Amino acid sequence: MTTIRKMAAVAFAAGMTLAIGTAAASAQTRTSKPFTGAKVNAGTVTDRVENGKHVLTLSEDFQVPDTPDPHWQIVDSQGAVYLLQRLKAKGAVAGLAGDRINKSITLPVYIKDIAKVQIYCAWAEAVLGETTLDNKVTTTASK
Repeated sequence: MTTIRKMAAVAFAAGMTLAIGTAAASAQTRTSKPFTGAKVNAGTVTDRVENGKHVLTLSEDFQVPDTPDPHWQIVDSQGAVYLLQRLKAKGAVAGLAGDRINKSITLPVYIKDIAKVQIYCAWAEAVLGETTLDNKVTTTASK
């Protein structure tokens, strides 16, 4: 009887660990509303925490706008704007690999929070589309 109780206790503990871990992981991931704007009107962005850093990832249905220089851009709750990485990056070997898309970006530690995620054309100096997450996302820099 004692062996059965020990096995039941271990199984219960494993189940609770799995349940708590799953809840913690889902609390660390947020998905935005769809992008809206002049050139970007589809797709979402997901914010997740990996090794204490915020990683933004564009959804599969996101279409990179046909503009000269689209970039990731973040606006924080104070209105500060951070122009980040280009969406299109040149391939390793010109002509062979072609352009690759930077569908994910790790946010720099100096960004305190995320109020908006924008796709910005640096050449035209115009916001092509933007989205918001359900709540303001506070990053590790503000702690």
